[in-house]
Amino acid sequence: MLQRTFGRLGWRVGEIGYGMWGVGAGPGGWQGADDETSLAALQLAVDLGCNAFDTAWIYGRGHSEVLLGKLLAANPGRGLKAFTKIPPKDRRFPSTRDSDVDDVFPYDHVMEYTEKSLRNLGVPRVDLMQFHVWEDHWARDERWLATVQALRTSGMVDGIGISINRWEPWNATEVLRTGLIDSVQVIYNIFDQAPEDELFPLCRELGIGVIARVPFDEGTLTGTLTKETTWPEGDWRASYFVPENLHASVDRAEALKKILPDGMTLPELALRFILHNDDVHTVIPGMRRPAHVSANIAVSDGHRLPEELMRELRAHRWDRKPTEWSQ
Repeated sequence: MLQRTFGRLGWRVGEIGYGMWGVGAGPGGWQGADDETSLAALQLAVDLGCNAFDTAWIYGRGHSEVLLGKLLAANPGRGLKAFTKIPPKDRRFPSTRDSDVDDVFPYDHVMEYTEKSLRNLGVPRVDLMQFHVWEDHWARDERWLATVQALRTSGMVDGIGISINRWEPWNATEVLRTGLIDSVQVIYNIFDQAPEDELFPLCRELGIGVIARVPFDEGTLTGTLTKETTWPEGDWRASYFVPENLHASVDRAEALKKILPDGMTLPELALRFILHNDDVHTVIPGMRRPAHVSANIAVSDGHRLPEELMRELRAHRWDRKPTEWSQ
């Protein structure tokens, strides 16, 4: 596993991290996870050099954090980094322009869920605590400023980050300029290239750590979806891949398959596209099975895509706007 420096925090993190939404399982999440398989996959990731694990309280209402806590306890001294997130108090994913900071991240709520995460993870300090939704007009709100300053001086966290709402990479530039935020987590993949426009250059300028999430576009870039694909009742993907989205996504994935290099899978191409960009410090594919872990981590070999292929991939940019099914 190759490593990159995580912004001004200076941590050396594996360029392939571990997204833990899928192992949390529970209401509003991904269905089909079981703890035994999840823990085996997590341990294999550690053994293969992965040291950055991204979870959130909302993933299984703390269950994903508990699993990560077990992994941390089983691997002392291996430099594992635990990234987690404070859920919005109003449970609205994503937040909206009308969301008031006191309804989403009031002081008592932020401290309460930081303490919950510490207990779930079984650690005295969280490496990176992230705000799970964000509206940039909060950046100069005295209530939020006081809360984040208190969090920073609480002794409960080392770094503080923002998880940017889907398809809104512009919606965090103001808060980065406050100097209070150490990292951003943003959707970035072959389709979602917009972070390159404004966000990544600003992060580079300010020394902000960058976590790229949703590298496979919620499954589209695995190349396994068809226009007839369905999901179990209660699985989040069933509400995300409405026909309007599913059909367009499958068509775009099929177009990408036509330019796949010989011997390369679509997931490998998706990860290599992201790792081609040095502004990204770690990418966090969701990995629920050991086979996923082995395949994804194998991509961290230092080989770059040819520039001609990168130019072709630029043409597959797909700028989308949030809608009622894109939460």
